[in-house]
Amino acid sequence: MIVAAGLTPAWQQIMRFDGVKPGEVNRALDVHWCASGKVLNVGVALAHLGAPVETVALVGGPPGEQIDREFTSLGIARYWVETHHATRICTTLIDRQSGQVTELVENAGPVTPAELEQFHRLFRDRAMDAEMAIVTGSLPAGVGPGFFRELSQETRCTTILDIRGPELLAALAGRPFLVKPNREELAHTLARPLASDAELHAAMREINERGATWVVVTAGAGTAWARGPEGLLRITVPRVAAVNPIGAGDCLAAGLAWGLTQGKGPQDALRWGVAAAVENVVQLLPARLDPDRVMAGAERVLVEAV
Repeated sequence: MIVAAGLTPAWQQIMRFDGVKPGEVNRALDVHWCASGKVLNVGVALAHLGAPVETVALVGGPPGEQIDREFTSLGIARYWVETHHATRICTTLIDRQSGQVTELVENAGPVTPAELEQFHRLFRDRAMDAEMAIVTGSLPAGVGPGFFRELSQETRCTTILDIRGPELLAALAGRPFLVKPNREELAHTLARPLASDAELHAAMREINERGATWVVVTAGAGTAWARGPEGLLRITVPRVAAVNPIGAGDCLAAGLAWGLTQGKGPQDALRWGVAAAVENVVQLLPARLDPDRVMAGAERVLVEAV
């Protein structure tokens, strides 16, 4: 069993246009709604890949009801903490002429101490017998940066963290198996630019030394890097015509976890993770993956020791 846990899910609106003109009336070609946000993307991706998954998240209000209905229809085990604040709504604008994707992000509302304690308890209970836990997303306002460290320290299973900033630095004390920031997030976390590969590799080494066994850093369609006991690995991402890149990093985390729980070594798990991310970007809705296409795509992902 894999547990996907996070505090900031979203109900996602995806709008497609033939062209987006700022300051003018823009009429969408079509509009789609789906459960999203990092934690829900991970849960949905794992379910589509055929992995046993349980999702632990905060949901509230009418968007929370919509999310629950979708998870019910998908048959995904979920453990919700109902919040007094409604789940946030985020909007993706896709301009088909330019290929540009614009994300309008609503911040998550604050949570009460009782809601946070209930989430903590649910995560602890579900992770007790899990093989792996993926903790992902940002922290709502008022939650201290040590919250994710407390979660990871209370589970005996392998932990993947897809977080950033002070909460990532704090969580490294719990010695997570793998952390997965993108290049921009890692620069933000360490408060310094990572313009060159040498600067990036030094930053990754620092994250390893602070406690992470593996660190994986992505850069959109660019080269990804991983560093761990097997040394530094360069990952060449196959080029595809992107439809919607939202959720690609979440699918990478899900694909990695899927591979590792299937007994794959780190290099093969990285191939599966990158292939899941690539499959995601050619779909309109995030995390709705085809496992056969992911496994076929993994054969085209090049992982090289540097």
